[in-house]
Amino acid sequence: MDAALEEIEFLALSDNRVAVLELLAESPHTRRELAEETGASQPTLGRILRDFDDRHWVDHDGSAYAATATGRLVAEEFTDLRETIATERRLREVMEWLPTDEMGFDLRRLGDARITLPSRTRPGAPVGRVLDLLRSADRVRIVSHAFNEASLDAVRERVLAGSGEFEGVFSPDALDALASDDALRDRLGDLLDADRAEVRIHDGPVPLAVTVTDDVVHLLLRDADGLLRAAVDTDDEAVLAWANETHERYWRDADPLDPETLEPRPDSRG
Repeated sequence: MDAALEEIEFLALSDNRVAVLELLAESPHTRRELAEETGASQPTLGRILRDFDDRHWVDHDGSAYAATATGRLVAEEFTDLRETIATERRLREVMEWLPTDEMGFDLRRLGDARITLPSRTRPGAPVGRVLDLLRSADRVRIVSHAFNEASLDAVRERVLAGSGEFEGVFSPDALDALASDDALRDRLGDLLDADRAEVRIHDGPVPLAVTVTDDVVHLLLRDADGLLRAAVDTDDEAVLAWANETHERYWRDADPLDPETLEPRPDSRG
C-alpha cells in the first residue's frame, strides 16, 4: 500500500484519533481535557498521543499537548476530505441530474443543501418545495427552460397582491407551452401587465432551472427525457452569488416578452 494511504488509513480507522487531532489543531489540550471531550480512556489517549508524537504531529510542553504545523496540516486536509466525502454521499443520488457544467461554484457548497425527492405518496414533492418558497418570497428571480401552471399561479398571486416582485427569464419553449392554453395565457398576461413583474425570453438554450426566492437558491433537476427527478435548495452564500450572476447574465441577453407573442401559434392547438 502507498505510504500516504497507510497514514490515511491509520487516522481514518479510529474516531478517537481523528477527534484528538482535530481538537489539538484548534488549541492546546491537557490529557484530562481530551478525555472529557472525546470520552476516550487515559490508556487509549496515551497510545494515540505516542503515535502522534512518533509522526511529529503533536508537541507537549509539560502541561498540554498541541498540534505541530504538520499536525495541523493533516487535520485540516483530513477534515476537508471527510466533508467532501460526506457531501458526495448526499449528492450521489442526484448527481447525474445536476447541471454541473453550468454550476460555477464548489460542489462542497451543497453539503448542507436540502434535497427533495419524489416518492410514491408525494410524487410532486420537488415542485411542492419550490411552491412553498414562491408563496412566501418577497422577490423571485427565475432562469428556466420550464414554467408550470402551479409556479405561474404562485408568482402571479404574490405580484397581484402587491407582496412580491418577479423577474423571470425563460426559453421560448417554456413560454410557448403557456401560450398554447387560453387560461394560462391569460394568467401570464396578468403577470406581464403588473408593475412589479417582468418576463424576458432568451433566444437560445436554457440548460438549467434556477429559482432564487429572496436568499434561497432552488434547483429543479430533470433527466434527459425531461422527467422531474429532484429538487435541491440552499442559502449558501457562494451558491446564491452564482445564481444571481447567472440570472443577471441570462437577463442581459434576453428580450422583454411582447404580449402579442402570447397568441397561440397555428399548430399549437394540434
